[in-house]
Amino acid sequence: MLGLGLIWCNGMTLKQLKAFLAVAQTLNFAAASELVFLSRPALSLAIKELEASLGGALFTRSTRKVALTPEGKLFLPMARRIVVDMENAEDTMRHYFTLKSGKVGIAAMPSVSATLLPGMLVAFQRRYPDVHVAVHDVINEQVLDRVRSHEVEVGLCFAPEFLGELAFTPLYQDRFVAVVPGQSELAGASSLTWAQLCHYPFVALQRPSVVRSLIEQQLALTHQRLEVAFESHQLSTLGKMVASGLGVSIVPSICIDDMQALGCRCLALDEPKIARGIGIVTLADTSLSAAATALVETIRQFDITQTGG
Repeated sequence: MLGLGLIWCNGMTLKQLKAFLAVAQTLNFAAASELVFLSRPALSLAIKELEASLGGALFTRSTRKVALTPEGKLFLPMARRIVVDMENAEDTMRHYFTLKSGKVGIAAMPSVSATLLPGMLVAFQRRYPDVHVAVHDVINEQVLDRVRSHEVEVGLCFAPEFLGELAFTPLYQDRFVAVVPGQSELAGASSLTWAQLCHYPFVALQRPSVVRSLIEQQLALTHQRLEVAFESHQLSTLGKMVASGLGVSIVPSICIDDMQALGCRCLALDEPKIARGIGIVTLADTSLSAAATALVETIRQFDITQTGG
């Protein structure tokens, strides 16, 4: 049966169009009124309003017969297409709002995309299996850039120093740990000092990595200097270099499992310690899509401790 939405289209309503199609199909006002669940007077009014909107008669009426005028015959296929388009648009938007379909983009820095994000996406997929998620695995600074440029709606990264047009929702505080080769003389220690690390070649993330910046800021405060021997954009490459004995490094504790799986040993750093908030970045004063809102809520509810970091 035909429904009775009230979507406007160039002065015509979906109700009027469906009334027209019902009369055109049955050529009988009584039968048409039953088809669209309208009373005879309401159906007649809908047809009169549609004809007034278009500027002429669509039907010829007599006590014995109803027929389409030439203009009515011309309008019939147009009306059918309009109704189909309207109903498709209504169905599509309902599916988006009810998360029966849709898509959302999220940018996450490598330390998060390789550890926390997969579990978060599993939880999201269980709730909303028909929503497509596009993941942008980029460095921290690019996460912020992609949110600002509307390339993605959601970002996962360190707390920005300056929010500007961004909004930040903290998830947890991540401390930084020392990373040493699993077979080195340092591996048996329970913790390390910055001074101890300074005696070894250092494997660093390339600038403009925020991890690199935090380490250098801390060293400047303590008047110490690490000898950077190797650099990489990727944490996985950094871990492989350390595991191979090329040097030592410092990474967020979220990476502990991945570093140890590569053959590294992760140790606590004695004072001074580095910690930085990790959380969700979105555009302030901008409404999120239904899919992005659901993704943010899933991330907020996710149990960080289950990652083992």
